[in-house]
Amino acid sequence: MTTPRTSLSSKRLAKALARIHAAQDQVAARYLGDSGARQPVHTVYGGAHLFTADTAGKLGQLARRALETYGADAEQFASVVGAPVHLAKTVHERVTAKLAREAVEDFRIDFEDGYGIRPDAEEDGHAVAAAQEVAKGLAAGSLPPFIGIRVKPYSRELAPRSIRTLDVFLTELVGATGGALPPNFVVTLPKITSVEDVETLVWLFGELEEKLDLAAGSLKLEIMVETTHCIMDPKGRSMLPRLLDAAAGRMTGAHFGTYDYTANCDITAAHQKMGASACDFAKHMMKVSFAQTGVALSDGATVIMPVAPHRAPAGGALTDAQQRANLDAVHAAWRLHAADVRHSLETGFYQGWDLHPAQLPTRYGTVYGFFLEGAAAASLRLKNFVDKAAQATLVGDVFDDAATGQGLLNYFLRGISCGAVTEEEALATGLTLEEIRGRSFVKILEGRKARAAAAAAQ
Repeated sequence: MTTPRTSLSSKRLAKALARIHAAQDQVAARYLGDSGARQPVHTVYGGAHLFTADTAGKLGQLARRALETYGADAEQFASVVGAPVHLAKTVHERVTAKLAREAVEDFRIDFEDGYGIRPDAEEDGHAVAAAQEVAKGLAAGSLPPFIGIRVKPYSRELAPRSIRTLDVFLTELVGATGGALPPNFVVTLPKITSVEDVETLVWLFGELEEKLDLAAGSLKLEIMVETTHCIMDPKGRSMLPRLLDAAAGRMTGAHFGTYDYTANCDITAAHQKMGASACDFAKHMMKVSFAQTGVALSDGATVIMPVAPHRAPAGGALTDAQQRANLDAVHAAWRLHAADVRHSLETGFYQGWDLHPAQLPTRYGTVYGFFLEGAAAASLRLKNFVDKAAQATLVGDVFDDAATGQGLLNYFLRGISCGAVTEEEALATGLTLEEIRGRSFVKILEGRKARAAAAAAQ
């Protein structure tokens, strides 16, 4: 066979490959890929003045009562949240179990919109009290798996108060716990208008970690994308990638603020809603800016609350007409919430805000229906993908699409984490429980390659 002629010398080829490798190293350093770590399906916000160590438990009780009162019929509940009728019983049973086991996955103690502007002495007192309650909850095991605080924005007027609240809260919390932070603790920074907002918070984190004897890098932040500045800065550039750089490895999430953003876009109140085209544009910008960086994305909130208009008088009862009106009102709000949640899921936003305990049944009902109805197709696709990838590595080929494999695996990891899918159901992917619990597609391939090599050597 004749050796083909080439024009490039080995030196030129090496130079070209060196440039490619250097560029790929830069890409790999920034786009680390999805870690497979658990992401909550929601964040529940509540005013700091109302927070106690058992807030999550109380919200769970109210959520269960709402499901029992307005969603006891499995098929009717499935219809409201848009789940297929053949999954009605399964969805209802799993939502019921979830509300009993872990109704709140993530809670944000709010010193911003849900708290308001108060005298300094009053906010100082609430910052101390909230920190003490977090410490009590940590000791009692009553905190949700994810928790944090939202401070005020870094505007000229509010920045001093925001920084003081952060300082007071963390100083009190660390003192009360003996130096421990709750697992998955995060600080939420709202209404960002410049990169310096994030740079300042990161600097403050470093100062507080040193003063409070916390491990360097232990304080994490999440940003709120709710100003048009974040999407397009004065120079016509997206600010989002630079906010990630400014966070210096501390950013865990980016949350979209539906109503502040739409107000920034001069959209009238009647048309400020989750499905607005302006919101989809902003959220897609978040997607392309943070994809494969490990930053978890969250959508906003549905503000129409599932609240019954009629209450029984003391010692009395509601009429049949009032009970029907209550059911209709709650179901109408549930349908809206479910539609918003499903839209988020379909556009790749697997987390959102909830503002009322009666929204928790529809949050889980919609999420569970979404994952369960797609589980069979996703199982087959992941099984075929793993087989293809494993075959490539076994014959010595390079398989460079691990990000897609991790994305498919994440479908089941998300479903398992929130209670929509069981580990046993995920075995239909052809993976073992050990592989699923490892949460890494790359490790799955490495393990299978190692086992195949060991078998071949015997």
